[in-house]
Amino acid sequence: MTAIADREAVLFANEAFYRAFCDRDIDAMDRTWGRVEPVACIHPGWPPLHGRDAVMASWTRILVNPQAPRIACVAPRAFVWGDTAMVVCHEDIQGQALVATNLFRREKDGWRLVHHQASPAPGLPEPDPDAPPQRPN
Repeated sequence: MTAIADREAVLFANEAFYRAFCDRDIDAMDRTWGRVEPVACIHPGWPPLHGRDAVMASWTRILVNPQAPRIACVAPRAFVWGDTAMVVCHEDIQGQALVATNLFRREKDGWRLVHHQASPAPGLPEPDPDAPPQRPN
C-alpha cells in the first residue's frame, strides 16, 4: 500500500472504533481491537487496563450503560510507520473536550487498535476549512 492508502485505512479503522462506540455495538467494538499484540486502554479517570479481557470488559460496561454519553471524533490525524500507526484526535462528549491517542497495528485482516487513551483537553480545535466534512456520529 502507499503511504496515503495506509493513512486512509488507519483513519477508516479509527472511524470504525468511534462508530462502534456511538452505536453501542459491543461486537463491532470487539472487532476494532487487536488479537495479535498485547492491548491497553486508559479511559479518562480510570487506572490503566492491560490485556484484551480487561479492555473489552471495560468497553462492555461502557456500551451497555444507557447513561453513557454520545461521542464524536473531531479532527483525526493519522501517522503511519510501517505496520504501526497512531491517530491523534479530539473527542467531543456532549460539549466536553477530550484529546485521544489511538495506536494501531496492522494485522493480517487490517488495522486494529492496540492502545486507546483519552484525557481532558482545554477545548476542541478550530475547524479546518480544508478538511473534508465530518459525518455526524
